[in-house]
Amino acid sequence: QVQLVESGGGLVQPGGSLRLSCAASGSIFRINDMSWYRQSPGKQRELVATITSGGNTNYADSVKGRFTISRDNAKNTVHLQMNNLNPEDTAVYYCNVYATSVARSSTTYWGQGTQVAVSS
Repeated sequence: QVQLVESGGGLVQPGGSLRLSCAASGSIFRINDMSWYRQSPGKQRELVATITSGGNTNYADSVKGRFTISRDNAKNTVHLQMNNLNPEDTAVYYCNVYATSVARSSTTYWGQGTQVAVSS
């Protein structure tokens, strides 16, 4: 079993920045892709950014140039640096990890979500 703990959400003014973090722990053999999703009220959950085990990244068009995803493989953590935030970025942000357990079972795990609110 793998557990994910997120941190870093909060309230920020438009144009501000936040850094989200997600730490994975448990019976981990290998962590593959690590991603951040978000969900706003009344909308479907959407992919924000993904980083592969090799460090390749992919971003939603709406956040390109403003958000940066990174990972620390030694600490099994993934970060999302969010700059120049706007009210449309307000959502609950979820960490998503595709991991292989020590039992060699691979599955997707979700964090509990962290609220990001952008408002003046």
